[in-house]
Amino acid sequence: MPQVQSDTGAGGAATSVKPRRWISVVLWVLAVLLMLVSAVYQRMTGPTHPLRGTLTIAGESARYKLLRSEHTDTNARIEIPDPSGSATGILYYKRYHTDDAYAPLTLSREHVKPVMRETGRDVLWAELPAQPPAGKLEYYLELNTSTGTVHVPDNGQSVVIRFKGRTPAPILIAHIFFMFFAVLWGIRALLEALFNRPGVRWLSWTTLGLLTIGGMILGPTVQHYAFGAAWTGIPFGWDLTDNKTLFMWLGWLIAMLFIGWGKKPLRRRGRWAALLAALLMVLMYVIPHSMYGSELDYAKIDQGADPAEAITQG
Repeated sequence: MPQVQSDTGAGGAATSVKPRRWISVVLWVLAVLLMLVSAVYQRMTGPTHPLRGTLTIAGESARYKLLRSEHTDTNARIEIPDPSGSATGILYYKRYHTDDAYAPLTLSREHVKPVMRETGRDVLWAELPAQPPAGKLEYYLELNTSTGTVHVPDNGQSVVIRFKGRTPAPILIAHIFFMFFAVLWGIRALLEALFNRPGVRWLSWTTLGLLTIGGMILGPTVQHYAFGAAWTGIPFGWDLTDNKTLFMWLGWLIAMLFIGWGKKPLRRRGRWAALLAALLMVLMYVIPHSMYGSELDYAKIDQGADPAEAITQG
């Protein structure tokens, strides 16, 4: 049966359509691909994602990964491979955004055999002391090799690591699940509206529901476990992750005022409202995750403040 195309009748109301099922399948596949791209982008660009690079010593190269996030109940083990098998080194660290002098930690050597590898490798490692929630340390490594001193990371700068409290696994998994599908349904609503198809209303309502649970309920819960404050966005602060979630949620909430409820044909303004809300969601996801997030003010700590009362955004 041929597809009946959507049209706009008197008063801007769209007539109903009977879409071909294969088109819906194609749009779902496209939505999944776009959602996966956004998820990978968020994961790879955020300031808490491990910093990766390549270390070359005496002509031998190895990939390294430096932590930029750790839990408050454990020291942060910083390790780097030694392809030469003979290097020594020091890990230098200090509290972030302070005038502290860098403290040295001598690197220890260990031979490890990772899973799924036939041969092991030598690594040099040291542990950074655990910090209160939102506490940050700045660190770098200097390796003494047969060919000279090597600075890690290889760009000559330092690495910032942030500590956070542990969130119970069920809450964290539920938060990720609902946000994952909120983005999926939001992108699917965008495609539905873009191609002027009839499923915009239910897709938009589903997106708002998923975003409400995942972003406005579970999001603050995760934030509370991690940093002791459920909400540090507007009007209480400028936490970028909280504010991104707020803008996305408000965008869909406002869109629903134009989309409405029921089985009446969707008006043109409703379709445009869904388009704008979905585009706002995509725009928010272009901003890397955890940017301008919670940060412990060590100056307040030095003045005797409780760590829970010394958290700002930075």
